[in-house]
Amino acid sequence: MFSIVIYSLLSVTIVSLISLVGAITLFLKDKLLDRILIYMVSFSAGALLGGAFIHLIPESFERGIKEIPFYILVGILTFFVTEKIIHWRHCHKKASDNHPHPFSYMILFGDGVHNFIDGLVIGASYLISVPLGISTTLAVMLHEIPQEIGDFGSLIYAGFSKGKALWFNFLSALTAIIGAGLILLIGNSFLQVTNLLIPFTAGGFIYIAVADLIPELHKSSKIKSTILQLVFLILGLELMYLLKILE
Repeated sequence: MFSIVIYSLLSVTIVSLISLVGAITLFLKDKLLDRILIYMVSFSAGALLGGAFIHLIPESFERGIKEIPFYILVGILTFFVTEKIIHWRHCHKKASDNHPHPFSYMILFGDGVHNFIDGLVIGASYLISVPLGISTTLAVMLHEIPQEIGDFGSLIYAGFSKGKALWFNFLSALTAIIGAGLILLIGNSFLQVTNLLIPFTAGGFIYIAVADLIPELHKSSKIKSTILQLVFLILGLELMYLLKILE
């Protein structure tokens, strides 16, 4: 059992560190970063929609979860109410490091729930067998890389500094360790809750992409920008589809 705990915690720690992949932008000049941020937002929207419709919702059906549409709607409504609360508690000044757009907190909240589920799944896989745990970890890592890149870009676009975006993105990723720890402590019985969280998170991803990120893309009406936004949106979807095939 001790080796399973070590393997599990090491795996979720590595998965959490993937959230720092956005550090590659530290080597980009600010002017260049400003120009590509909107396309990173577009990529993030595609990755979130792909995560919901290509990964989470099909997985919900595979697990035989009942009333999936209901839990998706609960996720959408929960994220809507959460964002309303965030709006009420924050002023409406121009986005900056001290006053980021409210949707930045929605991204962190949604990513935190998703990473928590990843931790649950990784921990449960190791309880079954070490080889299964390793393969599950690799699958989660491949899935996380494109999403974390998109999330990081969206956080900067929302007003976070590079350092703050890295830090908060990393903190939201640490929920994977909490998820794995819970599974190791109380066993597979907790996976029943996970089954409900999967379509719930799908609803959250759909809400963030459609209600928060895509409206940001409409702020630019230039044809060239619109075409590039569509390209990056599709790229986010395609990467999620490719990762589904490789699972």
